[in-house]
Amino acid sequence: MEWTIIKNEKEYKQSLARLEVIFGAAKGSKEGKELELLSLLIDLYEKERYPIDLPDPIEAIKFRMDQLGYKQKDLAAILGLKSRVSEILNRKRKLNLDMIRKIHETLEVPTEVLIREY
Repeated sequence: MEWTIIKNEKEYKQSLARLEVIFGAAKGSKEGKELELLSLLIDLYEKERYPIDLPDPIEAIKFRMDQLGYKQKDLAAILGLKSRVSEILNRKRKLNLDMIRKIHETLEVPTEVLIREY
């Protein structure tokens, strides 16, 4: 089959079905090349049709803290006062540029997430 840009849900479902059939294809083979192209077309369609927005900054910080096993006191060691951390996590204080840099460097939360309004 000759593949083109996926334009609707029917073509998307057909593409997914074909992807399942050729999923284990060897790299460089005819089906392997088809798999690579089809993956790109599906990814493009999904990004346009089902965009995923960036997470809320505070929820991202809390999630990353949970992943690392950090407590508020650990974040306070990074940002300064425990009361300041509490205010941030309870959305009573906004993140400033210095805080964003420190959180990004320490917790590795992307700056694009941290600069968003909340």
